[in-house]
Formats: sequence, structure tokens, C-alpha cells
Amino acid sequence: MSDWFAPQEQEVTQDLEELRRKVRTMLDLSAPRDGLAAYYVLYYDPVRTRLWVAERGPRVEGFLAICQTGWDLFRPFSILRARRIDVAHALLRRGLSSGGSHRPYYLVTTPDLLGVAEEALVVERVSLNRIYYLDLRRYSPEINILVTPAQAANGSPRFVIRSREAQIVAEAGINWQSPHFAEVYVQTAPEAQRRGLGKAVLDACITWILRSGAIPLYVVAEGNEASARLAESVGFVDSGARECAIEGIAKP
Repeated sequence: MSDWFAPQEQEVTQDLEELRRKVRTMLDLSAPRDGLAAYYVLYYDPVRTRLWVAERGPRVEGFLAICQTGWDLFRPFSILRARRIDVAHALLRRGLSSGGSHRPYYLVTTPDLLGVAEEALVVERVSLNRIYYLDLRRYSPEINILVTPAQAANGSPRFVIRSREAQIVAEAGINWQSPHFAEVYVQTAPEAQRRGLGKAVLDACITWILRSGAIPLYVVAEGNEASARLAESVGFVDSGARECAIEGIAKP
């Protein structure tokens, strides 16, 4: 199956850009289900991105991207997509072996490829996530004077509400943003829940994203109904797409 693959490593940017053009054929840039994959595979920092592409003739059969991010310097963020199980197996063998055995990874893939990931990794945690997108027909922004803009460590915007003691009790920001989508997050301190503060900071973050020209996405783990209710209260709707997020250690 070695004839399926482009070179294992991209030592010059031109090689990576060629692979990105090939992978583009597997992604729908207007679909929420492909938002995360498109960001990391097509737009993420090329210096911190490695990409493997499986091909058969002119058709791309799958890809694996491994990206070094600021989320966890010791656990690369990886995206796997494949049209067939055997292609997914081959991609993981090729890509994970480049980092050596026993290396931790955070892998996001489609639910049908979960079994392949479990064969390649010693799994520590698995989350099945729903992907929500903002329906502009259901969105009616509300201004809360308690919300103040701030800045995350990576320079991206965030919006916070502070207590009288100047402690942050609610915060919303952006996990990633491409030209098409931006994934939001929201956090509320336990003592500040059920007061509408999470909705307030989320509203402010959504407004900023819309002004930038992107569509907000919101990812909810299955079973987290409180988070789902918050998303729906603002105007997010379930796209029907699902993704598996897997934390694990590469097997020898």
C-alpha cells in the first residue's frame, strides 16, 4: 500500500501546499462537519503541521494531519479522515510511527473510524461530540453591560464577566477560526451558574465572530445537556454531524 502515500514528511512548504490542495477535494468548506478538519488541515501553521495523504490514482482516499498546538505541547492534535477502514489503518501506522511509540495524542475523527483509532492507541478517554452551528434566524443578540472584552494568551478575543472581587466568573472565547467557521467555548464558575452570565458572554463572542465574517460553531459532548440547552438558547442548532475525540497513547 506504499503507493497510496505522498512523502512522509514535508520539509518544504511547497510540498505541504500541494498535499493541502489534494485534501481539499475531501472537504466541504461550507459544512459544519468539516469545519475543524478544514482549519487544521488547510489553514493551520505549516511549520507546525505534518500531513499524510492516501491516494489511489487521482482520488484521495484519506488523510491524517498531526499538528503541534498550544493546547498541549506534549500531546499533538490530530485529524483523521478516510473513506475506508484499511486506509485509516494505513494512515495511522504511517503517521503515529513517525512520533515513536508511547507518545500521547489527541485524535479527532468520524464515529465510523473509532474502532481503528482504538486499535492504534491505548485509549484514555473518548468523547462523542455533537456539532452545532448558529442559525441566524434564531439569533437575537442581547447586550449585557457586565461583559468586558479581553484577550487570550494566543491573541484571540475573549469576553468575560468579573465578580466584585475581580475574579472571572464567566468567559467565552474562540478555540479556532478559519475563513469560514469559528468554534466558540464558554465557561461559567459553579457559583455563577443559572444567572444568565454564560449566555451573556457567549452572545458577545458570537457578535464578534459574525462581524469577522465567520459562522460560529459550538461543540457539545453527548450527555452534556446543560451545555446543549445553553447553545440552543442563543440560536445554535444541531447540524446532525458527530465527531469522536480520543485521547490516547500510541501503541508500539
